[in-house]
Amino acid sequence: MKKILVAYDGSAPAEKAFDLAIDLAAHYGASVCALAVARPPEPASDVETEAVLENAQNYFSNLLASLKERAERAGVPFSFKVIVGHPAEQITAYAEAYGFDHIVMGHRGKTLFQKWLLGSVAKRVMSYAHCSVTIVRE
Repeated sequence: MKKILVAYDGSAPAEKAFDLAIDLAAHYGASVCALAVARPPEPASDVETEAVLENAQNYFSNLLASLKERAERAGVPFSFKVIVGHPAEQITAYAEAYGFDHIVMGHRGKTLFQKWLLGSVAKRVMSYAHCSVTIVRE
């Protein structure tokens, strides 16, 4: 295990997933990348998608300061990426395109709707990922 991808949305399960990913990375000498996926408006236009990405980048940049510090304290190389699209599709495609060995993600999201949605996302990622997937429950 050399490259670990963490699906990150700022929820409590995502925080636990991040902690596990850092522990795994420290143990195996791996790097960690946190991936946030912003959903585009339906139907999406180029201008709206650009605005969603910009807003998501700003939102997640604020959340990332503590993640970066935690990774640095553990001596784990860390990076972060925000992309736009359907979460399950983007997580699996990004992991495969960039050669990640392992995906770590929380089981549920922040709101009631996201809890239902991300449960479905976790199932889809487990079904379609090319690599090992660890789902962290709250």
